[in-house]
Amino acid sequence: MTTSTPTVKLDYSQANIADELQPPMLSLQILLDSGKEVYDYCADNVIINSETTIVIASTTPISDLPNTGFNTVINLAKVNNFRYINKFFESVNKKLKTGDTFIGCFETLAARTERHKFNKIPVISTIYFAVEFIFRRVFPKVYGLKKIYFFISKGRNRLLSKAEVLGRLVCCGFEIINFKHINGLTYFVVKKVKDPIFDMKPSYGPLYRMPRLGKNGKQIGVYKFRTMHPYAEYLQDYILKTYGYAPTGKPANDFRLTPWGVFMRKLWLDELPQLINLMKGDLKLVGIRPVGKRYMQDIPKDLQAMRLTQKPGCIPPYVALNRKSDVLSVQNAEREYLEEKLKHPYTTDTKYFFRALYNIIIKCKRSA
Repeated sequence: MTTSTPTVKLDYSQANIADELQPPMLSLQILLDSGKEVYDYCADNVIINSETTIVIASTTPISDLPNTGFNTVINLAKVNNFRYINKFFESVNKKLKTGDTFIGCFETLAARTERHKFNKIPVISTIYFAVEFIFRRVFPKVYGLKKIYFFISKGRNRLLSKAEVLGRLVCCGFEIINFKHINGLTYFVVKKVKDPIFDMKPSYGPLYRMPRLGKNGKQIGVYKFRTMHPYAEYLQDYILKTYGYAPTGKPANDFRLTPWGVFMRKLWLDELPQLINLMKGDLKLVGIRPVGKRYMQDIPKDLQAMRLTQKPGCIPPYVALNRKSDVLSVQNAEREYLEEKLKHPYTTDTKYFFRALYNIIIKCKRSA
């Protein structure tokens, strides 16, 4: 392996790359820098002692790596210290061929809180982590404030969630193979499957515009308050393929949700911005739920056809009929509503609205 910087000891402060390390040295470097458990994890997923494996500790895009001669990149530097996260992932994608492997690591919000010395001090820990969250999590995502953040921090120790890092990887053309928590860090193995999407306008703000299917399959943007971490939308396929649906009808083990998002969803507070869609005419007050293309694939074909004839609504049929929120119950409620809507097009929505109101107020019907 031939690269540009003549050093064996990996320096985490800059994009140094091991020069002409022979395969046995790669194993030694991982063992010395990250420990046996990390070495075992890498060895379980790739052939470390191979001339086609490159081990680096880079925090900046890897333009100085050769363009051919390897099929695996292992980066031992934390993603939290990257100044340009997506640009780094895109640079790795560019160097790899389809099917090649990339291994890296990052520290999650929860892991950082757990290891910090202020964690066990009442009141002080709450204040400290609140301030740190605002500075290291909010500032990098707000125009104007990000310049202040990167000037002070130099881009190091950014607070990141698991959902955001994995979502960024998918956005940058990788497929998630697996990930594992080791010694306070989350290590991931991903495989290149396509070119990056180059999402130039990712959504960070509290108001999120979700792409959904409207009447006749027209794509509409449905407004909601954010309940998920940034880049969570790129993990929809992964979550459903890996965990499927929970009894509630929502994706199971959905680590994309924020703690406050769980509370907001319970009381439907996240759906209040749908009033914007109501005024725009994209949605009506009562009707089938607006769903995305991925969810539509899991709906029976005949129900898909029925759904596309109607405009989606803010209040779904399963609430009006006081049914459970699992996938089958929701679909049966929608089928029942659509059949009744075809027979009584002018009175069905009114009847379902007052039923839903009764169930929410009197029976305390809540979202999943």
